[in-house]
Amino acid sequence: MKPNSYFGVLRLRKATSVSLLVAAALAGALAWFVVSARASGPAPDWLRAAANEKLPDYPKDTVAVVLLDDGQTTVKDNGDTETVTRRAYKLLRPQARDDYGFAVVRFDSQTKVSSFKAWTITPDGHEIELKDKDALETSLTTYEVFSDERAKVLKFAEANPGSIVGYEVVQKQRPEVFEDDWYVQEVAPVHRSRLSLQLPPGWEFSVQWANHPKQEPQISGNQYVWEAMDSPGIELEPEMPPWNSVAAHFYVKYFPRNPSMRSKTSGSWNDVGSWYNGLVVPRRVATPAIHQKVTELTAGLQDPVAKIKALAEYSQRKIRYAAIEIGIGGHQPHAAGDVLTHGYGDCKDKATLLNTMLQEVGVQSYNVLISTERGVVLPEFPSLQFNHSISAIRLPDGITDISLHATVDDPKLGRLLFFDPTNEYVPFGYLPSYEQDSYALVVTQDGGALLHTPLLPPLTNRLLRTAKLDLSAAGNLAGEVQEVRWGGPAEQSREQFLETPPAKRAKVVEDFVGNFLNSFTLTGAAVGNLEKYDDNLTLDYKFVVANYAKTAGNLLIVRPRVIGSKEQFIFNAENGKPRKYPIEFNEATRQDDVFDITLPAGYVVDELPPPAQLQCDYATYKSDVQVADGTLHYKRTYEITSVHVPTQKLDEVRAFFRQVAADERSSAVLRRANP
Repeated sequence: MKPNSYFGVLRLRKATSVSLLVAAALAGALAWFVVSARASGPAPDWLRAAANEKLPDYPKDTVAVVLLDDGQTTVKDNGDTETVTRRAYKLLRPQARDDYGFAVVRFDSQTKVSSFKAWTITPDGHEIELKDKDALETSLTTYEVFSDERAKVLKFAEANPGSIVGYEVVQKQRPEVFEDDWYVQEVAPVHRSRLSLQLPPGWEFSVQWANHPKQEPQISGNQYVWEAMDSPGIELEPEMPPWNSVAAHFYVKYFPRNPSMRSKTSGSWNDVGSWYNGLVVPRRVATPAIHQKVTELTAGLQDPVAKIKALAEYSQRKIRYAAIEIGIGGHQPHAAGDVLTHGYGDCKDKATLLNTMLQEVGVQSYNVLISTERGVVLPEFPSLQFNHSISAIRLPDGITDISLHATVDDPKLGRLLFFDPTNEYVPFGYLPSYEQDSYALVVTQDGGALLHTPLLPPLTNRLLRTAKLDLSAAGNLAGEVQEVRWGGPAEQSREQFLETPPAKRAKVVEDFVGNFLNSFTLTGAAVGNLEKYDDNLTLDYKFVVANYAKTAGNLLIVRPRVIGSKEQFIFNAENGKPRKYPIEFNEATRQDDVFDITLPAGYVVDELPPPAQLQCDYATYKSDVQVADGTLHYKRTYEITSVHVPTQKLDEVRAFFRQVAADERSSAVLRRANP
């Protein structure tokens, strides 16, 4: 499935940062690109007008300002559209060359670029024009084997601080669906954002604003204009929700007067499901090869869960992820038989093959549309704001397997297990963290049902770290740490280690330890159960660290919390500004540390950190330090119980993590008994 590209009327209208889209494709071509495009030419009146607009004061670290973001879309009665896009930026800092030094227009087999021009107005007033012939055309294929999505790129000449740059593009399109979104707020501040929509007589439209008060359009006949002024930039913060879920924007969809075209616009979630079900049903046809493969995979299995798991893991790990997406292929899966034959497919292909195989063993399942970013899908506004596809498996009655965590009970569809066959590191019964506590559209033969996916409880995502360490009288520390990870922590570590060459995996451990210790030497490291996805992942490592404990006369000052940190740096922004946006933790989790530190002979305890027991609405933390028989025993438990913290609760969570940070830095004081 093409992430965030459902071919709506406006979606391809808007440029995206070239650093995210085509930086790799441009490597090696930019030298020619820069030299060839130097012709002078007059800037259009609209760009000069934008350059002369009076701007508000911006923070001194602002990289660039979007002076104008203007889209003018005309919809014809046959559903074809023409969109004129004009964007202008004022570049303020050198970094702007990388982030805003390019004009990018995306297109595909359904979209034609009729005209593409760009201009620069230098600080001394010199004007430079670039035309379509100066553009570099490149594929946007990244994870796909092939995609018809392409881009034309113009690199602004003299994209230096103080310059005004802008571009204009005209596109003609035959959209697959009549819906899209328009962002009036971006990472950079936006001075003026304007959308003009011209509809044919008799057409209707619907709009839903997000993160912004509802704004009615200015109406002139069948033309509708929305305009927003001086929207502040999105200041990216640690552990914030996706920026596009907190930015001010609105969704818009159009309803043709011709009943035969109505299927291109969704009025309800059931309509969205019906539209997508029409694309899926022809692809879920079992071939003899599928029947044979299912028989082979389930041979000798009697337990229905065992059969489901065997088929799920085959689609998940034996079908290679690769995508071929052309036109409607960005939405419609390939035929299940072809996916099996070729041995590869994208998310919707893998889900469709799995669902087709499950049919063969009498298990009902459904294709599911979901977003990998929480907060993008608005339940009150049915639309195609999804970028991923997974499966929902209806579990047979009487199944009591407690390892099936990612389940939802629906009064009509029964007990559903959500499963993502694309993520090869997630064990059966779990759901990737980025798909939890979100909205998913379960597509059925009767339409679609929008369900809320579960947030897996903390005990399913565990980290247990134990250590046996020895402290010398000189303050040196040596020993071994053992970690056991399951659920989310295991998934994340497995992915990191499996995507690292074996010879470099010790460096992964070394980098981790280096976050907490200085002047240390890693003396051993081993990973267990790395490719046994249903088993706990284990990690053992040994180290020696010099001068871990600080000496002060006859005292040794030692921090009991040796490895690992629960302190969240979500309130420690470098710019010192107060936090503005909600917090979104990765997942609910429980993490325990149990460290035993053998003390040097002749030392006794002079002072121990007090026990800590902290709690807020979203997390708990407790720690305790004791000394017995010459050993310092340190224990602590940390839990995240809810992943989304609204802005009105930030002070509470800030206070919690400040106390966690203070406890983590606390030290025990040891005194030499016989100085």
